Amino acid sequence: MRDIGTQAERSGGILGQADIAKVAAAIGDATRARILLALGDGRALPATVLAAEAGVSASTMSGHLGRLVAAGLVTVQPNGRHRYYRLAGTRVNDVLEALAVVAPPLPVRSLREGNRAYALRRSRLCYDHLAGRLGTAFLRALLDGGALTGGDGVHHPERATRDRLSAYGRDIDYRLTARGRRAVTDFGVDRGAFPARRPAIRYCVDWSEQRHHLSGALGVALTRRMFDLGWLRRGTSARVVHLTDDGQAGLVGTFGLDPGWSEPPAPPHPAAGVA
Repeated sequence: MRDIGTQAERSGGILGQADIAKVAAAIGDATRARILLALGDGRALPATVLAAEAGVSASTMSGHLGRLVAAGLVTVQPNGRHRYYRLAGTRVNDVLEALAVVAPPLPVRSLREGNRAYALRRSRLCYDHLAGRLGTAFLRALLDGGALTGGDGVHHPERATRDRLSAYGRDIDYRLTARGRRAVTDFGVDRGAFPARRPAIRYCVDWSEQRHHLSGALGVALTRRMFDLGWLRRGTSARVVHLTDDGQAGLVGTFGLDPGWSEPPAPPHPAAGVA
């Protein structure tokens, strides 16, 4: 009981010192929320593109961007005559996806919006690495093929101690096997070039699939390589990506991706892995 009380006191102290209301007010506007979601794939975008994404005028966009910059959620970088905006770090994206877990779904008012919601669940970027159904199926393929070991790729809330939906995972220690190291090298990824400040292998608990997808420096490098090979292409909506025909054949042949990855996976047995 003392440990619980001590943890609550520490948490309360941190929260008590944070101006949560300022950040919440900045996010709590439909237009500003759309801006943040448009920046969620890690790109820096000019105000004109963001205005088109949010469906507002350039003058209105200026005021919203100023509010987001002041709240520390977005940074701005001048480039010639233009100013480019990007999220102020991965934690902002973590906050957005955490909010998505508790937020009610937006009403789908058109076929286009329904298609966008489906596309986000099917395959998207989680900041700078592959997520959605494709991302979780890719990690599953690495496990099934013996390239990765340490877990089963499924979020088990009944056993989680630090893991939560829509956040970096901390409970499982995934590791590359000798086979995995060879596969990564053969795929054209140089593990020696990974930035020292970023863990080589991490995972996220995918908010839409409630399974794990690969993040960390390895997840980023593999995703970039897929783009370089033309296996992935960006969609018209922010963060959505599409697996090309070459990508489908390449991931199936190289990593053993399940050809039926786009179909919803069967839910894990309730007692799976429970001692």
